[in-house]
Amino acid sequence: MTQTIGAPITVSAPARPTTRALLAGAAAAGPLFLGAGLIQGITRDGFDFTRNALSQLSLGDLGWIQVTVFLLTGVLVVAGAVGMRRALRDAPGGTWAPRLIGAFGVSFLLAGAFAADPGAGFPVGAPETRVASLSAHGAVHMLSGTVGYLALCAAFLVLARHFAARNRRGWAIASRVAPAVVLVGLAGSSATVLAFTAGAGLGLLWLTAVTTGLLAETPPAQR
Repeated sequence: MTQTIGAPITVSAPARPTTRALLAGAAAAGPLFLGAGLIQGITRDGFDFTRNALSQLSLGDLGWIQVTVFLLTGVLVVAGAVGMRRALRDAPGGTWAPRLIGAFGVSFLLAGAFAADPGAGFPVGAPETRVASLSAHGAVHMLSGTVGYLALCAAFLVLARHFAARNRRGWAIASRVAPAVVLVGLAGSSATVLAFTAGAGLGLLWLTAVTTGLLAETPPAQR
């Protein structure tokens, strides 16, 4: 009797996302968040861009949509931080830029888990005045956003060093100017919510720009 021994069955590990795919996720995060906020702000009853922050879209019966947007944005940014660490390995800024971008992504996850407080007429039925004192979840939401955007601004400054080392002077200059504009917008939130929205939006859009710039440096086959 002969016994046939088949070839051993090998199970390959799941393929890791490529560096370019991870960076593309971070590039998509800003347009996703801002586009979803714009659509919801136009269609949700009682929402006023001149009075209400996009964070308040997490409130009300349809608030789950914005919560989902917060969480998805956070996941995309954290994934982008992983891609950035691969792309910048042994390069200037390769240590701290990914860490700071990762912290920015985590801030979106926290903002999704801890909702902003109602106020300024939203959701419908909320007091017409702005929030005078923060609830516990509202304080976590605001603190996570503040720390997250400070981390993002610091990441831009670190990336400016990277672009300067690559002789990409325009990118380096813009990566130094963008944090200042973002911080001015955040500081102006005490006067008008539009200043905060503009500053936060610029931060997200410049994140899209710099990750797109890093994509251009990354070979298609890099993992």
